[in-house]
Amino acid sequence: MTDTSPSPRRLAYLARRRRQKRTVRIWQIALLALLFGAWELSTRLGWSDGFLISSPSRVAATVYRLAQDGQLWLHVRTSLLETVIGFTAGTALGTVVAVCMWWSDTLSRILDPYLVVLNALPKTALGPIFIVWMGAGTGSIVAMTLAISLIVTILNMYQGFRDTDGEKIRLMRTLGASRAQILRLLVFPANYATLLNTLKVNVGLSWVGVIMGEFLVSRAGLGYLIVYGSQVFNMDLVMASVLILAVAAVVMYRLVLWVEKYFNRLLGVMQ
Repeated sequence: MTDTSPSPRRLAYLARRRRQKRTVRIWQIALLALLFGAWELSTRLGWSDGFLISSPSRVAATVYRLAQDGQLWLHVRTSLLETVIGFTAGTALGTVVAVCMWWSDTLSRILDPYLVVLNALPKTALGPIFIVWMGAGTGSIVAMTLAISLIVTILNMYQGFRDTDGEKIRLMRTLGASRAQILRLLVFPANYATLLNTLKVNVGLSWVGVIMGEFLVSRAGLGYLIVYGSQVFNMDLVMASVLILAVAAVVMYRLVLWVEKYFNRLLGVMQ
């Protein structure tokens, strides 16, 4: 029987990788603890005004009060739902449009100047238009989120499709493959990494769209809490909302990373 156990050099390499990963994680936690510790200490010693910048203890008390009142989950759920809808719709629709542009050179030439203009246009300028068209509600917020993530998805995916190895495409054509087969068997699988990178970018862009939409029109959500807190000079509420937003965005980003690892592992098994 063939010995399939890892070699000593391989085991040493894996152990070194684990130590490096553990060291990085420890430093990340230490830096975060140092940041919050310095923040708390500066307000307690009077080096900074706690009324203006709040403090970790006051933020924690605010989060606890929101949780006790039942408002925390309401606002987090509202923003999260709007973000997931805009994120999913923007990625899916953008990928479909990119496929259509790859399929038809005429369509890509028609849409190219409009995509350039829309990509350069600040999407927040469209907020009042969406509010007039769709009303002051969730629809306008999702529409803004969709507008932000859609254009980026189209441009990234279409560029990835265009950069697919031309030699492989010509080989498949020589073997009689149809355009649909080339797309399904070569172009799309070759750009799964592009799609995953686009998902990572869209996580942040989707949250930007939702928060900007909630700034303009909303009665619930993390963006609403930030605006309301700033209007009544409640910086504890503002900082608590910002930190909750950061945690939600990180969790969503980690989910995308998990999907990426899953597909990498799946492709490794298939190969």
